[in-house]
Amino acid sequence: MKKLILSLVLMAVTSGYSQELNLPVFTQYLADNPFVISPAFAGIGDNLRIRANGLTQWVGIKDAPDNQSLYADFRILDRSGVGISLYNDSNGNTRQTGAKVSFAHHLILDYYSKQYLSFGISYNFNTFKIDIDKFTNDPNNPGAPTNIDPSVTDNRYNSNNNFDISALYRNKAFYLSFNANNVLKKNIDKYRGVEPSLLSNYQVYTGFVFKDGENSRIEYEPSLYYQYFASDGRSTTDLNFKYRRYNRYEDYYWVGVSYRFLNDQFPKPLSVGPMLGFMKSKFYFGYSYQVMFNDLGNYNTGTHSITIGLDLFGSISNCPCTQSPVHD
Repeated sequence: MKKLILSLVLMAVTSGYSQELNLPVFTQYLADNPFVISPAFAGIGDNLRIRANGLTQWVGIKDAPDNQSLYADFRILDRSGVGISLYNDSNGNTRQTGAKVSFAHHLILDYYSKQYLSFGISYNFNTFKIDIDKFTNDPNNPGAPTNIDPSVTDNRYNSNNNFDISALYRNKAFYLSFNANNVLKKNIDKYRGVEPSLLSNYQVYTGFVFKDGENSRIEYEPSLYYQYFASDGRSTTDLNFKYRRYNRYEDYYWVGVSYRFLNDQFPKPLSVGPMLGFMKSKFYFGYSYQVMFNDLGNYNTGTHSITIGLDLFGSISNCPCTQSPVHD
């Protein structure tokens, strides 16, 4: 029981910080939507791409983090793209909501060898609220959250503006992106506690898509995703693998697996889980499951993520740097 209480306290503290440091990134980006982590991907493809995602962490633990998000991106002109992200993230008695507006521009480095370079930027606006309406110090009501900090006497609310910047290099079926989130320091004037003012985190996402034969409709995609949080030096790495099979109409299904670890504890896994999804007549569905391998794993049944989406208003670009990566 002592270990459980300690784990829950650590969960509340680390999740409270990470909630403002960065929205939870588990496997949403692997649901064929890398725009989740990098604005430089905005506008790559032949459609208006819309994705809605629901993420529930640590099912079985009361008031565990829960996230809902909506993403949309599309091409404007031949070499540029725009996108928007809306999100709602709750963790116990804290809630964060916000939006990102993104712009990306794509360049052709070499037409014949299919080398492209993209740059992206996002303007972020978020609000963070601590709701103490359910706090209690009543010993006769042990099931309610307890206000252990006497200085917290009313609901706390703050809003912040920030920016993300990113770059993406593509060479045929290889891709490498770098993303810097929250490049500005946070406004903490309304708080008097131990909040971090440096919210920057850095991400690298890279992978390669190769086919099972020159004319095959089968693809394999190994990828790696690295996150580093500047406030406390934490970092994680995801190792992913996906199998994808197309039909003649560019519909497809895919299955995969993701393995996440803390970089200072390699090769001990932090979480591992399967993934699957399909695209049918421009409708998209994806599901992923992750099981935790830390102390919390004994008290929950895992993390679930569902993605649904639509690809609308198809039009092929005149520039290869923004054309769909899907090829027959």
